Amino acid sequence: MQDMIGRKDFCASGQILMTDLSCLAYVLEEWTVVDYLKKYLFHLVIVSLTMSAILVFFIVPLTILFFIYLTNILLLIYQRNGEVKADPLSDVWDSARKTIASFWDIYARIWHGYELHGVENLPEGPGILVYYHGAIPVDYLYFLSRLFLWKKRLCLSVADHFVFRLPGLKLLLEVTGVMPGTREECLTALKNGHLVSISPGGVREALFSDESYQLMWGNRKGFAQVALDAKVPIIPMYTQNVREGYRMFKERRFFRQLYESTRLPFTPPYGGLPVKFRTYIGEPIPYDPNITTEELVEKTKTAVQALISKHQTIPGSIWKALLERFDKRRKSD
Repeated sequence: MQDMIGRKDFCASGQILMTDLSCLAYVLEEWTVVDYLKKYLFHLVIVSLTMSAILVFFIVPLTILFFIYLTNILLLIYQRNGEVKADPLSDVWDSARKTIASFWDIYARIWHGYELHGVENLPEGPGILVYYHGAIPVDYLYFLSRLFLWKKRLCLSVADHFVFRLPGLKLLLEVTGVMPGTREECLTALKNGHLVSISPGGVREALFSDESYQLMWGNRKGFAQVALDAKVPIIPMYTQNVREGYRMFKERRFFRQLYESTRLPFTPPYGGLPVKFRTYIGEPIPYDPNITTEELVEKTKTAVQALISKHQTIPGSIWKALLERFDKRRKSD
C-alpha cells in the first residue's frame, strides 16, 4: 500500500517513468479528456454503429450508381478520343457496348451468380418484353448485357421520365437505347425490328411492391395497345430473388402520397446481398387481331404472374436466396 502511495507521489511530482504502467494509468486518469471520453463513450459507440449500419445498408446500391456514372464518363472519353458523331443506336458504338456489357456481365456473375434462361423464346424480329420491376432494376441491366454478348442484339428500354432528369447520363441512355417510350417512339422502334422492353409497374412497383412480388400495374395498358398496333408478340420476363437482393423500406402513407403527387422516388433502396439471380423469359404471347387491349393486358399479367409463381418462393426469403448460390439442382430449371 505504501508502495502505491509512493508511486502516486512520484507521479504527482512530474517525474514519470514510462515503463511504470501503474504510474502512467494514474496520470491518464487525472486528465479531463479521459473523464470526458468516459462520459460520452456510450454515445460515441452508438453513433459509430449507426453509421456503420447505414454504410452496410447502402454501400452496394451506391456502388452500382457509381459504376453507372463511371460508364457514362468512359463513353464520353470514347466519343471524344474517337471523334464519334454517329447515331448512338448505330453499330459504330458496338465496341463500346461490348465493353460495357462485359463489365456488367462479370459483375453479375461474381456478385449474383447471374443466369439467363429462355433466350430461345425471344423472336428474331420485333417484340415487346414485359417484366417485373425490382427495387433496383440491376437484374434488367444484367439481362441487357448478356443478351448483347450472346446475340449482339440491342433491346430498347422504356424508362420513367425522372430517369431523364438525372444529370450526367445522357450519352449512356442514348447508347443503350433508353427512351421515354411514347407511342410513336415505340412503334418506330418496333418497325425497325427492335425488341422493346417495358415494366408496366414502373417506379410504383419498384417502391411499393415487396417480398410478396405483387404486380402493381394499375390501369396501364399502353404497351398492349402498341403491341396490337405493331402486330408484334409480347414476351413475359421475370428475375428470381430480385426483391431479396435489393429492398425498399416498408410503405408509409406519407411517401406514397409524396410519390403520387410528384412522381419522384424519394425512398432509397437498400441491401445488395449476393443472392442468386435467375432471369426467366417466358413463352411469347402471339399477336391476335381478335383480342382486345384489356384482354391482352390480363393475358400478359397472367403470364408474368405464372413465371413468379413457378420460380419464386413467396414470401421471398433472403436466407433461401443466399443458399441458392450453392444449389446446383436448380441450375437448369
